Amino acid sequence: MRTLKSFGVYLLFFLLVAFTPAAVFATGKINLNTATVAELTQLKGIGEKTAQKIIDYRSQHKFKSVAELTKVKGIGESTLAKFKDQVTVENNN
Repeated sequence: MRTLKSFGVYLLFFLLVAFTPAAVFATGKINLNTATVAELTQLKGIGEKTAQKIIDYRSQHKFKSVAELTKVKGIGESTLAKFKDQVTVENNN
């Protein structure tokens, strides 16, 4: 039984590592210029609709700063404060 429990722990760890995007491992932060809806919804206060709004905004204006998120409808200063240390803006050409 103990071996089965250990196997489960290792399997869970493997799955978490396997499905975490490489960009997150590189900096430990979510890149606003490349993040998917699934990645953005990991942020506190960001649901699927707001994540899609971020991506829609990004398609028109590439993010130059994290503070620029406040230009996305539904994200104010207080929402941004909840996760601003978890995001970055990297320009991947």
